[in-house]
Amino acid sequence: HVQLVESGGGSVQAGGSLRLSCAASGSTGNMYCMGWFRQVPGKEREGVAVIYPGEGSTYYADSVRGRFTISRDNAANTLTLHMNSLKPEDTAKYYCAAKRVCGSDIWSGYMYWGQGTQVTVS
Repeated sequence: HVQLVESGGGSVQAGGSLRLSCAASGSTGNMYCMGWFRQVPGKEREGVAVIYPGEGSTYYADSVRGRFTISRDNAANTLTLHMNSLKPEDTAKYYCAAKRVCGSDIWSGYMYWGQGTQVTVS
């Protein structure tokens, strides 16, 4: 079982940067496929970025590729999302998620979710 707690959200002007962190607890948290998702009220949740365990391959949604960077510190059981060149359309509640295996569909099937952290870009 994995517990996830996000932090680092806030308000920023367009073009600015934010860093989100996700602290994972549980004995095997660093072996999980992990990702960042976001959701705006009234819209479906969308995948933002995913990172594999082990070699740490990364994947990004087209809307954030080149602006956002996902990384993990396995020793500290921490997942990070660096967000640069933020746009108003990046405004959403951001969630950290984990599942045991990334599998063929890296954007679905996540078992564990954090409570979310709000990002507002104006």
